Amino acid sequence: MSTATDATRPAPRLGGFNRVLLTLELRRMLRNRRTVFFSLLFPAALFFAFAGSSGGDERVGHGNVSAYVMVSMALYGAALTTASAGSSVALERSVGWSRQLRLTPLHPLAYIATKAACALVLGALAVGVVNVAAVAQGRAEMPTGRWLACALLALLCSFVFAALGLFVGYVVPGENAMQLLGPGLALFAFLGNLFIPITEGSALWHVASLTPMFGVAEISRAPLTGELPWYAVVNAVAWLVVFVGGAAWRMSRDTARG
Repeated sequence: MSTATDATRPAPRLGGFNRVLLTLELRRMLRNRRTVFFSLLFPAALFFAFAGSSGGDERVGHGNVSAYVMVSMALYGAALTTASAGSSVALERSVGWSRQLRLTPLHPLAYIATKAACALVLGALAVGVVNVAAVAQGRAEMPTGRWLACALLALLCSFVFAALGLFVGYVVPGENAMQLLGPGLALFAFLGNLFIPITEGSALWHVASLTPMFGVAEISRAPLTGELPWYAVVNAVAWLVVFVGGAAWRMSRDTARG
């Protein structure tokens, strides 16, 4: 009887992706106070610390150093929030929630789309908080069009880290996922020229140019600096492919066990 019922039951529209599921997922993520503090407020605090130092008014491309720091911290905040949203699958797997979802008509791709949409919303909040902090400080200078372009690119580039969060979430159990991602993203930010500049052409620079934050940082700041090296685009695309491929591979193994 259950077989006949299942055979005639219509598949949910869009695989189960809907506004109600998205709202519930977003509310659940925002209840995590540690995520809200470290992902939204910490990058803004770093902006005030770095941009408030001497030299913030020096010219950089189409703006100044304070604007350069703003874009860097906005990207860092977006990376933290999107990675956190992606890595939440680790906790869901540890408490059996993912197994329960596999008993519902929710398609795995709709589940991942929900995670990605939540990551986008949280990333936009992080970018917005840092940009509001820059406006409040009053030292960042950049044409409005380029300012908006940098904010949009920082948000889009953060999808690289949403994929990284998903990948780690399917590999590392429970809350250990973000405990690993937090320090890891801080290291990537250092190597990506987000915290302090690395001398171009140095041995450290050559190592840093191969890390995940390097390419997306160059892309996010391109409207400000007026430069977009080809190797930065290759770096960003390559890491996106690696993380998306890894997340898809681990997700397929996880659903196969169900």
